[in-house]
Amino acid sequence: MKNADILVLDFGSQYTQLIARRLREQGVYAELMPFNASIQAIKAKNPKGIVLSGGPASVYAKDAYFCDDEIFNLGLPILGICYGMQLLAHKNGAVVAPAGHKEYGKANLNIVKECDLLKGIPAQSVVWMSHSDKVNELPSGFEVLANSENSEFCVFGNEAKKMYALQFHPEVAHSEFGDAMLKNFAKICGCESTWNMGSFAKKEIAAIKEKVGKDKVLCAVSGGVDSSVVAALLAHAVPENLIVVFVDNGLLRTNEAKQVEEIFRLKLGINLISIDASELFLGRLAGVSDPEKKRKIIGETFIEVFDAEAKKHKNVKYLAQGTLYTDIIESSVAGASKTIKSHHNVGGLPEWMKFELIEPLREIFKDEVRKLGLELGLSRDVVFRHPFPGPGLAIRIMGEVNKPSLELLRKADVILRDELKSSGWYDKTWQAFCVLLNVNSVGVMGDNRTYENAVCIRVVDASDGMTASFSRLPYDLLENCSRRIINEVDGINRVVYDISSKPPATIEWE
Repeated sequence: MKNADILVLDFGSQYTQLIARRLREQGVYAELMPFNASIQAIKAKNPKGIVLSGGPASVYAKDAYFCDDEIFNLGLPILGICYGMQLLAHKNGAVVAPAGHKEYGKANLNIVKECDLLKGIPAQSVVWMSHSDKVNELPSGFEVLANSENSEFCVFGNEAKKMYALQFHPEVAHSEFGDAMLKNFAKICGCESTWNMGSFAKKEIAAIKEKVGKDKVLCAVSGGVDSSVVAALLAHAVPENLIVVFVDNGLLRTNEAKQVEEIFRLKLGINLISIDASELFLGRLAGVSDPEKKRKIIGETFIEVFDAEAKKHKNVKYLAQGTLYTDIIESSVAGASKTIKSHHNVGGLPEWMKFELIEPLREIFKDEVRKLGLELGLSRDVVFRHPFPGPGLAIRIMGEVNKPSLELLRKADVILRDELKSSGWYDKTWQAFCVLLNVNSVGVMGDNRTYENAVCIRVVDASDGMTASFSRLPYDLLENCSRRIINEVDGINRVVYDISSKPPATIEWE
C-alpha cells in the first residue's frame, strides 16, 4: 500500500505498534516507519499527519535518535508522545533535562485549556506515564493544555501549527481516554474512517493480479490462520497460477499434517502439495540448543525445500508468505526497537534464490488478519485457530530437539487442548500450549521415587500478540490438566503454569 493516513515514526518504544493499532481501530490507516526514514520516503507515503513515538533514549544524549528536521517543515499535524514530546520541544528550542524522579504508572491528568486534541475529554482523567526526562520550559509559540501532579507541561501544543505533545502514553489501555485523544488527532489531520478489511482485500487482490500476471506463485502454508488467509487471497486473485505447498517439518503437533490437508483440500477447495521433510529438518537440528540457531536453521531449510519444489514447475516467479506486521516489529525491521527474536519468514530471501516475495499481510496485525479471513469466506474454526509458530515445537522444547522430546511434548499438548476445548476455555483464550523444560525433578508415584521431566503450561489472553497477559484459568481446570499429563505421559512428573505477561516475557519461550 503506497499511501498512509498517518505515519508513526518509531523511536524504539515497546508501545509504538499500539499507536498504529489504536488509529486503525478508528478506521484510519496508520503505518510505522523507522525514526531515521528519509524525507523522500516520508513524502512518498503522502501522509496527512505524523506521530513521533516514545523511546528509551534522551534527546540530550550523544546517541540520541533524531528524525529528519524537514519533517517539521511539511506543514502536517504532528503529535509527539513521551520521547516524541521531548524531541518536539527540543527541536523548537525548549530545554529537556532529567526529571527529579522517574515517573512510571498511573497519573491524574488535569485539563487547563480546551483544544481540538482534548475535545470531549473530561477535565480530569487517568493516564499512563513512563519517563525519566521532562520538559523544563515550553517552546516558543506553544502553550500548556494539561498538567499532572508531577508534570507541569503534561500536554502542550501550538494549535496554529497543529503540533501537540503528550508526556504520557495515550496508546496503552491504562490511559482512560487515550483512544479518544488519538481519534481527535486523526480528525485534526483530516482523516476519514475508511480503513477496513473489506477495502484492504479488494486492493490486495487487485495488486496481486497486476503483479503476478501470467507467472506462478508458490504459497507456503502451515494450516495456521496467517498462511491460510494468504492462500485464500491468492486463490481469489490468481487461482490458475497458484501452487500451494505444505511442508511437514517433523515439528508439528499430533495429527497436524492430516488436519492441514483436510483444511485446504476439503474446507478451502485448494489443491495442496504435501511434502514430508521431517527427517531433513530433525537432522539439521540435531545437537542444536541455541534458540536463534534453531529458528535460522528451520527458516533456511524451509527456503531450500520450497526452492526444490518450485523447480518442478514452470514459470514460478513468486514465493508467498504469511509474514505479519508483528513479525516485522519483533525482528526489528520497522524502527529503533531491539531485536526480540528472529522470525523465519522475515528478512527477505537469500541471493541464490530466483523468486520474489509476496507478503500481503506484512502491513496488518493478527486481529486484522482474522477479520480479513472472515471477509474472504474462511470458516471460523480456521480463522480463530490458536496461533502456532513457524518453527513449530522446536521453540517449545528447551535445548536440543529430538524425537523422544517431541513425543513427550505432543502427548502433553494434546491433553491441554482437549481439556481447554471440553471446558469451553479454548475459544476464550488467544493461545495455549505446553513447553518441555528438559529439567528433571524428583517425584513420587505410588511408593516409587521418580526423577523425570517437567512441563510448563502457557495460556495467554491477547488481541494481536504484541502484548499479552496470562489467562486466569480455573484451578479445577489446571488441576485436571496437571493430573492427566502426569498420569498419562510417561516421563513427566511435574507440571507448572506460566503466569508471566508480555512484556516483559514473550509468549513463546524461545
